[in-house]
Amino acid sequence: MKKIINLISVITLIQLGVFNLNAQKKTETTALFSKIDTYLTAGSKNGFSGAISVVKNGKVIINKGYGEANKDIPTLNNPNTIFDIGSNTKQFTSTAILKLVEQNKLNVTDSLSKFFDKIPIDKQSITIHQLLTHTSGFSESIGRDFDEISQKDFFENLFSSKLLSKPGKVYSYSNVGYSILGRIIELASSQSYEAFLNEYLFTPAGMKQTGYLLPKWDTKQMSHGYNRNVIEMESTITRYQEMGDLTWHLKGNGGINSTQNDMLLWYKALKSNVIITPESLKKLTTPYPYTSSAKGTSSYGYGWGVKKLENNSKRITHNGSNGTYWHTLIWYPKEDIYIVYATNANSSKVEDIAYVVAKIILNETYVPEPIKNNVYSFAMDYIKQHSTDKSNELLNLLQENYADDFSNAGLLNTLGNLLLRFNENLDWALELFKMNVQLYPEDGNLWDSLGDGYKANNLKEDAIKSYQKAIELGYKDSQEKLIELVKN
Repeated sequence: MKKIINLISVITLIQLGVFNLNAQKKTETTALFSKIDTYLTAGSKNGFSGAISVVKNGKVIINKGYGEANKDIPTLNNPNTIFDIGSNTKQFTSTAILKLVEQNKLNVTDSLSKFFDKIPIDKQSITIHQLLTHTSGFSESIGRDFDEISQKDFFENLFSSKLLSKPGKVYSYSNVGYSILGRIIELASSQSYEAFLNEYLFTPAGMKQTGYLLPKWDTKQMSHGYNRNVIEMESTITRYQEMGDLTWHLKGNGGINSTQNDMLLWYKALKSNVIITPESLKKLTTPYPYTSSAKGTSSYGYGWGVKKLENNSKRITHNGSNGTYWHTLIWYPKEDIYIVYATNANSSKVEDIAYVVAKIILNETYVPEPIKNNVYSFAMDYIKQHSTDKSNELLNLLQENYADDFSNAGLLNTLGNLLLRFNENLDWALELFKMNVQLYPEDGNLWDSLGDGYKANNLKEDAIKSYQKAIELGYKDSQEKLIELVKN
């Protein structure tokens, strides 16, 4: 009987231990959620708009949106909001390449000459591996994302362009290299780039709101972009739909849209080898060290930045942006931590938020600096609420609170030009240009902007004098404006 009682006591103690452990884990999860949520909620009052998702040890710590996805039709960001993920598209391209390797349709050692006819000798031996690791020697880009260009012209222009370095020697980030990989996927699979990704990556992972044109998009969840919380743009999906396609300046290297929930499914599928084998995943996340074009050392996996850390761990990460949207993924395999961060209102003040969240998770004593409103949003809010006789007060506030942003003539000039672009507060645009030429009287570009400000306010004679001053200081672009103004 005594043995039975002792056994019951042991079982009870074990159960209590498990209960206490589970309670402790729950407390830790709640504490992490609270720290992250408090930090981002406070930031949303200073213009932060986006979403964060964190998984630790297989459990979702937080998966929440902040701020507005669409200010025109008030819609809040949430885990199903659709964001442009920019260059995080590259990991889909690299994974698709490894899937084709598994299908015995290509090898990473294959050279361009296997897939493309009549390419210059200096590019024939460039390998898929070199394209994946940004060591091919190709430049970053040969045009802007939405510049119209045929497939034929894009690749002819690209293959006739000059290499930055000998293939395989120097790391230099190349968007066009991933566009080439996108085309190789099409040639090897006999499918369009997006169709292959949809069939072999997104569908197996359960991702229904990821892609360019193929998904049945939930239009109510499509976020608008707010560059620096000032310049509004529609979802890039709308742009693709209007074009009926997307250009090779973007395909394969950027521009895919997705949601927080889909990117969590992506992580789960990678980790559990639903899409590619453990051997392929290892290739995907192996750091390949090279000398960088900046004379330092770099390591890059296949579509991921991979860094070995001091504690025998590694951080797998990548970010993407088109200037308006910003998207970051961070994965610590050893610590079993995965972070997805997206914003539809990018500025320098919010680009590092994912890394701040990582510090919150990894260091329980870490207290982050509050998210600060970016200088453009701050200045625009001030301008909307004050008349130009308060311009010196604005100048003092900018110099006091945004000294790093106010280190040259660019800030006031950009603010003034933004007002001209919006065709509002034109008196303020002129006032900003006046202040700037007082601060930097020998800059012809600023006198040209002042001329634009006078012109917008129908002050022709003052505009003529400003353009003449700009030309006198060597700013030749003012000549055409001056001629046109004098004629009229």
